[in-house]
Amino acid sequence: PDYLSNGESLFFHAFNRNKKSVTLDLSKDTAQAVLHDLVANSDVLCSNLRGDVPGKLGLTYDHLKEHNPAIVCAHLSAYGRTGARADWPGYDYLMQAEVGYLSLTGEPGGPPERFGLSVVDFMTGLALAYAVLAGVTAARASGIGQELDVSLFDVALSNTNYLAAWYLNTGREQTRLPRSAHPSLVPCQLYKTKDDWIFLMCNKEKFWPLLCDVLGKAEWKGDSRFSTFKERLVHRDLITDLLDAALSAGTTVEWLDRFAGTVPAAPVNSIDQALENPFVTETGRLQTLEHPQHGAYRLIANPIRTAGAETPAVPAPALGEHTDAILAELGYSPEKIVALREAGVV
Repeated sequence: PDYLSNGESLFFHAFNRNKKSVTLDLSKDTAQAVLHDLVANSDVLCSNLRGDVPGKLGLTYDHLKEHNPAIVCAHLSAYGRTGARADWPGYDYLMQAEVGYLSLTGEPGGPPERFGLSVVDFMTGLALAYAVLAGVTAARASGIGQELDVSLFDVALSNTNYLAAWYLNTGREQTRLPRSAHPSLVPCQLYKTKDDWIFLMCNKEKFWPLLCDVLGKAEWKGDSRFSTFKERLVHRDLITDLLDAALSAGTTVEWLDRFAGTVPAAPVNSIDQALENPFVTETGRLQTLEHPQHGAYRLIANPIRTAGAETPAVPAPALGEHTDAILAELGYSPEKIVALREAGVV
């Protein structure tokens, strides 16, 4: 079920649309000359290899600067390219476990739980993209490229952010809270409705009286126990009981209709419910692509929207699909390309 009709992975297609594919066996000496020609006509080279492998394959700035002094060499690894773990394999879930995510996710007293998606992978890819943009901007200004390193571990650790600041400066150790509650803001968590759950986020003081009004509980606005975030935090359990009782008078959909645009609230959807949501299906948040063999298939659209322009919608390439065309752009003759292919270089 996770493949297109021609056997191609939907996982691969989810990550690789709008790209071109060139194959190049860097273990072969002849491939280095091809790499150098590509580098001479490029702004950036990215790799996701561990330890000293980029150096062995000639993918570092020191190896490539003679072919393009402005080249930016960006490396993504598990634990960084220096230190005792430089050559260790590593993956998203390992990072979540080691830097503390599993101690924060789930209900108190339950087993450790990871985040439901490969969030560290996604965040590290974005961090690499930011690094690349900064590196290219600097290279275009100075004419000099550089080496950039981003690791899964460092990005995962960096995203502990304010929790790390609390512990490092006050010794406060954040643990799990019931119903995915916010550490300090109340009400901000899951609550029960007549038929399901709803997530409320009254993360500014102004939302508490608005919530009280929608619920028909004007008396809560004048209750000193609920007057500020500080007081509501002290009485979090009481507020949970009160809100569960009030919200149980209606369904999640009914409350969402009443809260819309006034009190920040969301349903707790499954993936299928999320993708069938009219706010998704009717607003261009899904994208249909035409695969040359399989035909039409759908993905989430690019989240970046530009005024007056459609974002590209080109299916992920087959492995090496653009090798000949790109080598031809570099000035390689058809005969030379055939020779490289026969030698197993491309």
